[in-house]
Amino acid sequence: MTVFDTEIGALTGGFTDLGQFRGNALLVVNLASRCGLTPQYVGLQALHEAYGERGLTVLGVPSNQFADQEPGTPAEIAEFARSNFGATFPMTEKIDVNGPDRHPLYAALVDAPDDGGHSGDIRWNFEKFLVAPDGTVVARFAPQVEPEAPEVAAAIETVLPR
Repeated sequence: MTVFDTEIGALTGGFTDLGQFRGNALLVVNLASRCGLTPQYVGLQALHEAYGERGLTVLGVPSNQFADQEPGTPAEIAEFARSNFGATFPMTEKIDVNGPDRHPLYAALVDAPDDGGHSGDIRWNFEKFLVAPDGTVVARFAPQVEPEAPEVAAAIETVLPR
């Protein structure tokens, strides 16, 4: 079972079929609207636009587990991302990324270590996971690593299918 076999709700209702991304690269990021790192939405949108035609999708995953920094409703989250940052990448329902109610998507992600060797629980908003076209988690980036960082681009380049 891979990330692509996981079921998750879409932000706007219904379900996001992660299987639709099989064969493409996926950058999964836990989001929050009231975080000091929220300006990373700009870089995430830039990645989505720059690499989308080559097979990368940025998938935003709102979570309210860190200092109550994503308290909004689905409509509020979507409007915030669109109106403040022009975000057009897909987003899922708001979920728990840590703890006993951790969503299965994050259960499939958190064992991957980052460059510093950290694996396990998500440390804060905007932690990033790069998933290869076969569903393998190939990279993890700490929240403070900007989406435009050279190491993120290098990792993405290694897994793009086209």
